Amino acid sequence: MNVKYRESITRINDKETEIKSKNILKLKEVNNMLRIEKIKRMLENMGKSEIIRGTSKCARFFVCDTTDIVKEAKKIHGLDPIATTIFGKLLTATAMMGKDLKNEKDLVTVKVNGDGPYGNMLATGNMKGEVKGYIGNPEDKFHQIIDENGNFIKDETGQVRFIGNGTMQVIKDLGLRDPFSGVTKINEEDIADIIAHYFLLSEQIKSVVALGVKLDENGEVKRAGGYLVQLLPGVEDGFIDKLENKLQQIRTITELLEGGMSLEQIVELLYEDISVFEEETDVDGAHKKVYVEDFEILEKSELEYKCNCTKEKFYKGLITLGKEEIDKILEEEGKIQVECHFCGKKYDFGKEDFKNL
Repeated sequence: MNVKYRESITRINDKETEIKSKNILKLKEVNNMLRIEKIKRMLENMGKSEIIRGTSKCARFFVCDTTDIVKEAKKIHGLDPIATTIFGKLLTATAMMGKDLKNEKDLVTVKVNGDGPYGNMLATGNMKGEVKGYIGNPEDKFHQIIDENGNFIKDETGQVRFIGNGTMQVIKDLGLRDPFSGVTKINEEDIADIIAHYFLLSEQIKSVVALGVKLDENGEVKRAGGYLVQLLPGVEDGFIDKLENKLQQIRTITELLEGGMSLEQIVELLYEDISVFEEETDVDGAHKKVYVEDFEILEKSELEYKCNCTKEKFYKGLITLGKEEIDKILEEEGKIQVECHFCGKKYDFGKEDFKNL
């Protein structure tokens, strides 16, 4: 091989190496940009609870990130990890049910009455995305689920009865003379299953409900969220069946959120590759046509843990005690102090507050 030929080959190799190096650098830049964008999305979503609602040919859906709401509830009520998880799921479900209301003054209340340590819970929500609630003190019922060695007691099905046996009541105040009320028995420990059971029996709506609260090793809330997909009237169960099968293959809602997925991306994932059959009739008789289920996002809005308590509202409640009882309490205690179950705010009332009574 002569010198000129070797030099030519060397220049070609050097050029190829230079091109490869530039391509590698560009690829690294693109990857870095993608990582930065992913981090930006995660930071934008942190500390903000949001919900989207939408519809498709077969169903309507709600998907939400309730991380901030559950964090606030934990802080207000001083919840332990078990209470944070169970109560956080109830708040998440109530937030989605609230967004399904039609008018600003409408209110949905979900009340759980179980005989387990964590069976006394209540949450309310409205269409503005405001949610609040409380959970009863579990300490006096711990003996039901913890033995003398400090281990959880399981029932015959292998479950620990945190909520226990009882009922869940849903009350919808729609501004009518009588509010709508539906009650279902608690047959499961998972709030999502209880909610789905309620919709099926009380409102005759087949639903897929997923709720999640993920805590870190210190019991602090990392992520919380959920989705509710409900079959539209007159639609066959095939769509819900396909969706339920798909949910067994994908990650949980909290894992999806923690991985940086937006609510829109989660909806896309839920609907991805889901095909159902639409029956048509032609001259040859009935046949089935496959189509892909399209969806439309109708609204995206923020959610908030918000209590609307005021001193005036508590005053109206106190005067129902009557002047004699109020004077007696003031004489013994010097003041009347009330505390809001929903936000923990305390209000003090003295003689001056009742001088016109």
